[in-house]
Amino acid sequence: MKNTMRALVYNGPESIELKEVAVPTLNKPTDALIKITMTTICGTDLGIIKGKVPDVKPGTTLGHEGVGIVQEVGTAVRNFKKGDHVLISCITSDGTCEYCKKGMYAHCEDGGWILGHLINGTQAEYVCIPHADNSLHHIPPGSDEEALVMLSDILPTGYEIGVLNGRVKPGDTIAIIGSGPIGLAALLTAQFYSPAKIYMVDMDNNRLSVAKRFGATHVINSETEDPVQRVMVETKDGVDVAIEAVGLPASFDVCQRIVRPGGHLAVIGVFGHGVDLQLDKLWIKNITMTTGLVSTYTTPMLLKTVASGKLEPKKLITHRFKMNDILNAYNVFGNAGTEKALKVIIEAEGVTIHKAVSGEKKEELSR
Repeated sequence: MKNTMRALVYNGPESIELKEVAVPTLNKPTDALIKITMTTICGTDLGIIKGKVPDVKPGTTLGHEGVGIVQEVGTAVRNFKKGDHVLISCITSDGTCEYCKKGMYAHCEDGGWILGHLINGTQAEYVCIPHADNSLHHIPPGSDEEALVMLSDILPTGYEIGVLNGRVKPGDTIAIIGSGPIGLAALLTAQFYSPAKIYMVDMDNNRLSVAKRFGATHVINSETEDPVQRVMVETKDGVDVAIEAVGLPASFDVCQRIVRPGGHLAVIGVFGHGVDLQLDKLWIKNITMTTGLVSTYTTPMLLKTVASGKLEPKKLITHRFKMNDILNAYNVFGNAGTEKALKVIIEAEGVTIHKAVSGEKKEELSR
């Protein structure tokens, strides 16, 4: 195996570079070396580039999502071997600490969100995964690995932090503020519970159109219409579950104004600034508000729903690139409104991957 590889490296705010770096080596017996076949870009990566995550040091390889093939395992790794196709979790878990034993892998005392944050990540040809036995998932033979990239982060995030924290139930009326990839992930997984109505709120008509195709019953363009007024007119006294999927004070305000007495306000969005929490109006409404970083404890279940065809995360993919073109992928993803982008796939060259076949025509992934 060669000694160097291509990696997308963060050089500091507003500066990223595709460059040759050393191939990672195993640091501990519990590590595994993975050859990346496909990865993607997250909104959090854009936040890092804008300087919103100061813990990320210059020289760090970005990325926390992807699928790949095991190249080497440490002597203590029991569940994986060379040649296995694996899904990489965005959350690293040692499986033994107090938080992991509670299922709160996001707060693992020797892990959590570290890939592309505190250690080198997945936007590279190879990545070293700590605590491999608890931080990787076997990909069933014949699976569409491109679709499974969506299970590294956004699907479990939308499901755990939006739908489960929001306690979505059959017959509920839901409002999801933000029709980006995370909001759409919440939309797709909320339908596991047969809600009566799902409002999607965004300022982008293209994304609202996508939301409608994905199962939203009502869409509201908040640039041309007041979502609070619309929701309050069309419901008895607000929504049972309001899901914030943007991370801005204005979108949070919509949520706190439309949640009904006894309802749930689930915050998925990543906030860089404080918000005006109107406790003077909320305290009497008996609402529950939750926040959270995904723990990915639902990933095994989500893998089964994808395999069964009940969940189709591939619908979230709009653009595909090769690793050599990753800077252009960032440009497209960073201008999502203009480019009509949701999730992008970045495919490593020179590797064998499993792709879906639709009818008699194999989907063309090259761009």
